[in-house]
Amino acid sequence: MSDDGLELLSRAASLREAFDRSFSEPLRTGAVVAEEMLGIRLGAEAYALPLSDIAGLFADRKVVPLPGAGTVQLGIVGFRSEIVPVYDLQVLLGHPSTGSARWLVLAAAAPVAFAFAAQEGRLSIPPEAIVDQSDGLPGGHVRHLVHMSGSVRRVIDLSSVLKAIRREVSATLNLRGVE
Repeated sequence: MSDDGLELLSRAASLREAFDRSFSEPLRTGAVVAEEMLGIRLGAEAYALPLSDIAGLFADRKVVPLPGAGTVQLGIVGFRSEIVPVYDLQVLLGHPSTGSARWLVLAAAAPVAFAFAAQEGRLSIPPEAIVDQSDGLPGGHVRHLVHMSGSVRRVIDLSSVLKAIRREVSATLNLRGVE
């Protein structure tokens, strides 16, 4: 066999080996994965909700008030043949209620909806723009801040909000003698 033929066979073997090895190595991408969030406003404050925490976003749904529900629980609403409680997200985070909540998000982790007045659309947040920080809001419901375009948004930890609601409901049921 000629030197050219041996070189060609060697090159083919090398390419075959590289091809096979590529399937056993972890996938490498040069792209930075952005965190997808929903931008919202609670009063004058800018917030964000991770889309992974949300099962749905709804506008102008009829919330049926419940007697004695208070300012935090606005009532109930029907979603996909399920009745879920609706809570005022603004009040849960320590802000005064505005009384107008056009938008509802359905939590992904539990059949609970949260009402708020204004949404600002989907945000793609690069990982380097997210900073760990608790800002002292009631219940510690904010654990991250997002720095982008010269502004700061608080990222709401919906799992923390849901835990606080569970504690409150449990305490209320215990006061009534229901277990």
